[in-house]
Amino acid sequence: MSDAPTFKPSIKLLDATMIVAGSMIGSGIFIVSADITRHTGSAGWLLLVWLLTGFMTLTAALSYGELSGMFPRAGGQYIYLKEAYNPMTGFLYGWSFFTVIQTATIAAVGVAFAKFTAYLLPVFSEENVVLSLGTLHITAAQLLSIGVIVLLTYMNTRGIEGGKTIQTTFTLTKLLSLAALIICGLLAVKPEVWQANWQHAWKLQPLPANGNAGSYTTIAAFGAIAAAMVGSVFSSDSWHNVAFVGGEIKNPRRNIGLSLFLGTAIVTVIYLLTNITYLAVLPLSEIAHAPKDRVAVSVSQAVMGNAGTVIIAVMIMISTFGCNNGLILAGARVYHTMAKDGLFFKKAGTLNHSAVPSFALWIQCLVACLWCLSGRYGDLLDMISFVVVAFYMLTIAGIFILRKKRPDADRPYKAFGYPVLPVLYILMGIAFCGLLFIYKPRFTWPGLFITLSGIPVYYIANRNKRGNSPAISRRENITTGF
Repeated sequence: MSDAPTFKPSIKLLDATMIVAGSMIGSGIFIVSADITRHTGSAGWLLLVWLLTGFMTLTAALSYGELSGMFPRAGGQYIYLKEAYNPMTGFLYGWSFFTVIQTATIAAVGVAFAKFTAYLLPVFSEENVVLSLGTLHITAAQLLSIGVIVLLTYMNTRGIEGGKTIQTTFTLTKLLSLAALIICGLLAVKPEVWQANWQHAWKLQPLPANGNAGSYTTIAAFGAIAAAMVGSVFSSDSWHNVAFVGGEIKNPRRNIGLSLFLGTAIVTVIYLLTNITYLAVLPLSEIAHAPKDRVAVSVSQAVMGNAGTVIIAVMIMISTFGCNNGLILAGARVYHTMAKDGLFFKKAGTLNHSAVPSFALWIQCLVACLWCLSGRYGDLLDMISFVVVAFYMLTIAGIFILRKKRPDADRPYKAFGYPVLPVLYILMGIAFCGLLFIYKPRFTWPGLFITLSGIPVYYIANRNKRGNSPAISRRENITTGF
């Protein structure tokens, strides 16, 4: 009887850091500053929104370092929530992760890849409808996004070596490309534009398309900040993906926490410098109302002429391709760990001959492809932002719970700034979620409903798990589902 395959610890610190940075940088940094500027209407608030998001991300990453040192195995946030609270809390996260958080993100990033490919190859345009089935219209962009997701899934089923090589190569390439964009933009700075952008640097105001800035009441201003942060939060999300592959990282007690800090710090600096570049080249009105929100394209055209469109299109193709590889690679490890606990499809808990969870990879691929076809991935990402931050808050609060429940547990690394920084993150998260709840209920209730719909699924899974005990018949015991 041969031994079952096990995870191979082959991911070094550089690879782990590139998983963090690569999973964070998709297409958001090239686009969402337009929406942020429309909500805030000033240079100072544009940068402050990115600073607040960066601070929250870094604080969360430093806090996660303690949890990753305590539980250095595959599963990441799912494990942390299960250990701090109970199995159902962990499952509700895993359920949300599988149904929307990870799979819809993979779909959105895949479609972003296709949209910018269409700059170079118009045949892949969203306007090119390939097949119509009643009210469902399948475009070339959707088919290309599905093709990329399937390709990356297949490559990751071949082993962790290929996945980490793609991730490290593409992430280093896009970091260097972003650095080049920043340098070129700052060298081409327009002093008159820069000065004009900073004339009313801290005046918080809406910036509509007609160019006439409005005003906010004091309470509405907080809602505007929360709405503006939706884009920056998603552009900075997925930083914790490296914890999902904890079982494949060398010296995980040290390298998971260190890679979380290094990766989030690098991206935070890059994002701030990129937005400074935008402000150095384009007036606020042009940032706010860039065609199709593609601020980076407008900056490149201003700096490099028509060739800028091609350059940015290639950059975003590289960025989204690498980002999706990280999302696909990491996400499947959560389902694998859930299956080991009897809370997911049984086959997802097995590894193939290359020591990777191939079934989990393919079922993730299937759901992501369905989101590509739905055309609703963008709405779902906005809707789930409330739930994503809520789970982050729960996880960080878990540090306090675990210090009380397990005071003598081995902690190779302790959360930096504890208890002040974790508490500050939780307070900021409560403010963010509360304001979304008040001002954008359509972004909160659907996400909350999706999460809570996992409660009956959890009890069904537990009932079937008990039913699949050795005492029952062999026929019932061979089930491969819940």
